[in-house]
Amino acid sequence: MLHKTNGIALKTTNYSESSIVAHVYTESFGMQAYLINGAKKHKAKISSNLFQPLHPLDLVVYHKETSGLNRIKEVRQVPVLRDIPMNIQKSSVAIFINEILYKVLREQSGDPYLFHFVLQSILWLDESESPLANFHIVFLVKLSRFLGFLPLQPAHHHYPYFDLMGGVFSNSLPAHSYVLQEPHTSLFYTFLSTSYEKASAVRISKIDRKYLLEKILEFYKLHTENFGIVNSMYVLEEIFH
Repeated sequence: MLHKTNGIALKTTNYSESSIVAHVYTESFGMQAYLINGAKKHKAKISSNLFQPLHPLDLVVYHKETSGLNRIKEVRQVPVLRDIPMNIQKSSVAIFINEILYKVLREQSGDPYLFHFVLQSILWLDESESPLANFHIVFLVKLSRFLGFLPLQPAHHHYPYFDLMGGVFSNSLPAHSYVLQEPHTSLFYTFLSTSYEKASAVRISKIDRKYLLEKILEFYKLHTENFGIVNSMYVLEEIFH
């Protein structure tokens, strides 16, 4: 049966000499794999170039719940990303976000709220003229809400520790090493309530940003099955030195 849905391209893998499998996070069905025959041919009806990472898509697809590989009837890039492909900082951030999304969305079913958050984050990144050194940290913090492990913010009391395993702020040091301590607890707390627009105003050194990012990825690893290593974080370190 044919369905219209919006999607976000995340990854392509080769299927044969001329065909690909496109991994697309869709609004209606969650993560889907689509077999596209002849996508690498010069005059392909559906070209592999349409599935550049993080590009928003307008799709008409064949969908069967029992099928591991579905097919696409029609696809357009809507809207077309203008600045991310041309801007080295934005494209580096996009590579990182793309890798994270592919890891955490693999088992996700359709969720319009999560889809809308991811899409609006991509469009903000594409259109923004603000400094971007803290954008990916705010993105990870906001994304954790939709994945079910956003930390609860203490309303009127400051706690010196954040237990990464329990996902809670604490007055006492936990009996394991998965923990944030000051000054990184305060920085993490600040990012919990920071918008993309205000992220660049958070003052943080390169060393502290690197450490906080490593700990947030550790937090994700503790709460996401088969999360693994994030290879693209080293690209961000080079870009935001």
